[in-house]
Amino acid sequence: MTTELSIAGTALTSRDLHEGWTVQALGGRSIPDAVRAASAIAATVPGTVHTDLLAAELIDDPYLDDNERLQTWIGSTSWRYRLEFDWHADAHERTDLVFEGLDTVATVSLNGTAILETRNQHRSHRAAVRELLVDGVNELIVDFEAPVRYADRMSLELGYRPHVNHHPYNAMRKMASSFGWDWGIDTSTSGIWRPVRLESWSTARISETRIVPTVDGGDGVVDVAVLLERTGDEPLRLELTVGGERAGIDVTGTEARLSVHLPEVELWWPRSHGAQPRYDLSVTVLSGETELDSAQRRIGFRTVGFDTTADADGTPFTLVVNGRRVAVRGVNWIPDDAFPHRVDRARYERRIRQAVEANINLIRVWGGGIYESEHFYDLCDELGVLSWQDFLLACAAYSEEEPLRSEIEAEAREAVARIGVHPSLVLFNGNNENLEGYEEWGWQGRLDGRTWGAGYYHELFPAIVAELAPHVPYTPGSPFSPGGVSRPNDPAHGSVHIWDTWNRLPSSAYLDYEPRFVAEFGWQGPPTWSTLTRSISDDPLTPESPGMQVHQKATDGNVKLTDGVREHFPLPQAMPDWHWAASLTQARAMRLAIGHFRSLGEHCGGTIVWQLNDDWPVTSWAAIDGDERPKPLYYALRQVYADRLVVLGEAARTPAGRAALADASPSAGGGGLTATLVNDTDERWTATLTVARHSFDGRVLASEQVEIDVAARETYTVLLGAEVSQPDDERSELLRAAVDGAAPAHRLWVADKDAALPDERFDVAVRDGHVEVTATTLLHDLALLADRAHPDARVDDMLVTLLPGETARFRVTGADVDQAALRTSVVTANGIVRRWAR
Repeated sequence: MTTELSIAGTALTSRDLHEGWTVQALGGRSIPDAVRAASAIAATVPGTVHTDLLAAELIDDPYLDDNERLQTWIGSTSWRYRLEFDWHADAHERTDLVFEGLDTVATVSLNGTAILETRNQHRSHRAAVRELLVDGVNELIVDFEAPVRYADRMSLELGYRPHVNHHPYNAMRKMASSFGWDWGIDTSTSGIWRPVRLESWSTARISETRIVPTVDGGDGVVDVAVLLERTGDEPLRLELTVGGERAGIDVTGTEARLSVHLPEVELWWPRSHGAQPRYDLSVTVLSGETELDSAQRRIGFRTVGFDTTADADGTPFTLVVNGRRVAVRGVNWIPDDAFPHRVDRARYERRIRQAVEANINLIRVWGGGIYESEHFYDLCDELGVLSWQDFLLACAAYSEEEPLRSEIEAEAREAVARIGVHPSLVLFNGNNENLEGYEEWGWQGRLDGRTWGAGYYHELFPAIVAELAPHVPYTPGSPFSPGGVSRPNDPAHGSVHIWDTWNRLPSSAYLDYEPRFVAEFGWQGPPTWSTLTRSISDDPLTPESPGMQVHQKATDGNVKLTDGVREHFPLPQAMPDWHWAASLTQARAMRLAIGHFRSLGEHCGGTIVWQLNDDWPVTSWAAIDGDERPKPLYYALRQVYADRLVVLGEAARTPAGRAALADASPSAGGGGLTATLVNDTDERWTATLTVARHSFDGRVLASEQVEIDVAARETYTVLLGAEVSQPDDERSELLRAAVDGAAPAHRLWVADKDAALPDERFDVAVRDGHVEVTATTLLHDLALLADRAHPDARVDDMLVTLLPGETARFRVTGADVDQAALRTSVVTANGIVRRWAR
């Protein structure tokens, strides 16, 4: 096994084999004549067949128009990668060929001799090859079997097991979403997707390190198990250094354990709770004074657990870091590109920094993707973003027999040893939705007694985590009810996924939930306008034109989008307005849901929105589209995930609101609305809350002020009086709650389509590098869609509500945009209603 460590030393040498590869089709149906005629073309390693064919101009961009359908032959084709490289004998005893990732079913041959048979994208492979190398030119061949055919064949051999989508991805160990998902393109690609190298070494090398950092009082303890591969039995020495503290041990076998005690360590904290100090760790193996190999990591010290102690309301699922409750403000993560080799450190950093800027503190790596590159977890450590890692089993039943079982165990062991050391990692999770699928999706009858994965979730994975990363909590699945007290996906117990809202119910149905923790929920919306029009060339472009249908993967997705828009607005009949209405509807759905869940206080341990990112240009649940542009949803997340938040809601919808109603005297005349203040900071929040009922022309019709004093990391709910809670004319009034330290909250009494919203009237000016929009009339959910003015333009905020005379300031970066273009990029909820009301 190889891990993503920094390898150095006087004995071990490493040489990348990335230059000079070719790839060609070996066999399959419907291979285009041009591809056959081209024969072997230049291949990029790391890479995939698709990206090589694209570079050779033998296919068009798979992400555009209907090219996905035209390129389905690629997944049914077998491929050969070939490399000639020079090698000359040296003084080393061993030379190994190391593949960090092969996608997926491959036979590797060196100079005509088969050396590896692989069938797992999610693990690395190593073969001793020194005896096969020749002085001079060597030939390395990697033959990939067609993944679609392999999955179909293995599904028959293993026996049918239920799965979502159209390919039996659960019959092989390949990224599930490579076969398509309800947001993802079906590439079914092949390739050498991670680095490949030759390693030459003598005497011994470090084959694996298992690092367990723990906290003992105020001190840090690091226990390290080191596995060695050796060519002989001569005495060796291992040395461990952490933060200036050292330990050493003489070794005669292939495994040793070392410990270092660090007094008074600085604790690693999630963002907004403290700093993220890390310590350099180095393990070195020596023969006498000669350094043979070394491995370096950066570690942090923290304690982590989930409080699942039953209470009067059920079973909580509350994250606790360093003894402190952490309210999760999370997002789900999918591979950031359908061809993951294209995601480098810079791209990971852009995405994770976008998450930080949106006040997100946890990213869940979803089980239908990959174990991400070391860059991802290192950046989470650096930026204080917590991570949750699913094991890679999603929405399907999985065979527990060979050959699948040993592959799943091997990949799990490798992933846990590599990822488990990161202080940002707070959970290993057994699967995505498979417990729920077995209990509630009708799997049991279809399985007819066949295994489905329970042994992985309840036996294998927890044993691996306990052995290799005992400092990281484990849950058998998501959703999950701790202790088996209820079915999976019970809102009163543990984690839930909420998908009846979106699939069947309007967004207002989120208010019917009082969950303990929400690990998935979301609402669809189109990509940004520039991304949409770059990737789809339909003329005319409509919500249901051919390219739009290709880039909409959800079952009845457009029907659900239409129903969602109709909850708020008349249905626009022009594409730009439809695009804005659908985008705003997505943003509002998550703003409503998260605001409600956060107003539940400690009852709800947190939320993880589906989803942060996309892997291609598509209509989806993402906040950041496939071209890396933030959608209106992104800005809604930044607002509703703010450290301090005001939520206007109905008293009957939350425990605190119901308690306030019960305590209110009849003379108080409460109107049934509340203002909940969420203070997720370390500082007490004292201020004056002003709640005012306005007419749409800006007049204050009624107001009240409340002095608030909200303790650190607490919520506080105020029952509002009848004068502000009850409108005189529900169609033409707006409620606003304003307080220093948080953005104001707004509420209409009726849907926009039923409100007497005025025409959108405003002035636009550019001053001091900012765009100022001044309202002449009420502007409800104002946005500046800067990418419509220029594809490279970005704006710093949107979804702002202005009363007449008020001004919003936006900063536009990335491109010089003239004032006229900016003005045409200003949109509001008013505009949709006024242009399309019947």
